[in-house]
Amino acid sequence: MNFPIISSLIILPIVGTIFLFFIKSNEKNTSIKYVALFISLSNLILSLYLWYIFDNTNPSFQFVENRQWILGLINYKVGIDGISILFVILTTFIVPLCVLSVNYTIKYRLKDFLIAILIMESLMIGVFCSLDLVVFYLFFEGGLIPMFLIIGIWGGSRRVYSAFKFFLYTLLGSVLMLVAIISIYWISGTTDVTKLYEIGIDQKYQNLLWLAFFSSFAVKTPMWPVHTWLPDAHVEAPTAGSVLLAAILLKMAGYGFIRFSLGLFPVASEYFTPLIFILSVIAIIYTSLVALMQEDMKKLIAYSSVAHMGFVTLGIFTITQQGIEGSIFQMISHGLISAALFLCVGVVYDRNHTRLIKDYGGLVSIMPKYAIVFMIFTLGAVGLPGTTGFIGEFLILMGTFQKSFITAVIASLGVILSAAYMLWLYKRVVFGNLIKDNLKKLVDLSKNEIFILWSLALPTVFFGFYPELLFKTIDVSITNFLEMYEFNINTYLSNKQ
Repeated sequence: MNFPIISSLIILPIVGTIFLFFIKSNEKNTSIKYVALFISLSNLILSLYLWYIFDNTNPSFQFVENRQWILGLINYKVGIDGISILFVILTTFIVPLCVLSVNYTIKYRLKDFLIAILIMESLMIGVFCSLDLVVFYLFFEGGLIPMFLIIGIWGGSRRVYSAFKFFLYTLLGSVLMLVAIISIYWISGTTDVTKLYEIGIDQKYQNLLWLAFFSSFAVKTPMWPVHTWLPDAHVEAPTAGSVLLAAILLKMAGYGFIRFSLGLFPVASEYFTPLIFILSVIAIIYTSLVALMQEDMKKLIAYSSVAHMGFVTLGIFTITQQGIEGSIFQMISHGLISAALFLCVGVVYDRNHTRLIKDYGGLVSIMPKYAIVFMIFTLGAVGLPGTTGFIGEFLILMGTFQKSFITAVIASLGVILSAAYMLWLYKRVVFGNLIKDNLKKLVDLSKNEIFILWSLALPTVFFGFYPELLFKTIDVSITNFLEMYEFNINTYLSNKQ
């Protein structure tokens, strides 16, 4: 194709922000919402078309665009393979739902909020398509700014504290990655990812470079013990901000682990795999126990996200076909389910202005439609067969059993704990007697809310029964990726001998 389809996906949301900038705000802000929705839906259609013309049998990067950028100082190179395309589609799918969800949640400066959302979409797509380390870093860190503003301007009472905590944690974690990128250019003479895959990076530098990238990805995932910024950010962020944070931003680090930590530093990845296993298992068990103790619904779901991302990092570093495919599937699944759970919390918060679990109970009596969709996502988070949550966790545990029986057994306890905290949450909020007078005035889901939540429920169930459509997309790319990984490891071992 001569048409720059990937650059179009990146640029289109920026074009939308320019249109929004010149639209005058009014009391209803209908024109602002329609423009933002039109732009985000156009990007979704373009990404689906990209998926349609994508060649599943080709393991190489496709639709590659390579040109010098900013006076030749930056090599703008983008492209996709089976690993990255699903994250692009997840991004373009979630953003229109975020735009639709602002009807009740954003009370002021709506135009500025939608501009921030569209800018974030552009930067997030750029992360998943970057084939140059400098371009990746610019997109990866650029996403901090709009999310910082979303939390700091439209967040709750402690929004400034949470925004700065989010910004400083993630920025400081990425400083070492920037140093590592500069070092890679000094060592190899290029920051082109495909060239680095071909020539490899000298093994004597790999451990330090791996740790530098790990410092950034571990914070962004987030892994234990650098996860404490996430619950604060989720609690204070508006609903759409929490959705983007959980559904997309956390996945950028998981993607980075696969693309860069494993791809560029295979020898170091082998060496540090036990460390990842330990940190992942601690995250799964510890944050699940913390989630059990939470009184705030948003905090409970935030801690559950840390536990689920613990499964993701565990699966990635099994370095097996099942483990990595399971991790990618788990990230897509978590993107859908966590987004929906935060939207479910937002539904009752908009009506009752509290997120405390003790303030609810018996909602099934007056909000049956809400109870049904909330149950679907609760079961998805638990990992019930027939939902996407089951497939990802099952494959991850299968891959882990191949590498470490003990690790897999301990991690399996996280599945039990997730059932405990999620079903207990659902029981306390939805079931029981409706005894609180203020709850009796609540109304069930609006048409807009039904559309948003069922848009997430349908793929959660559909891909739970028919995951083959996603596996066909990623299978060949991961097989090729693992062959490259094994070749590099074998080359290192032969040189060592």
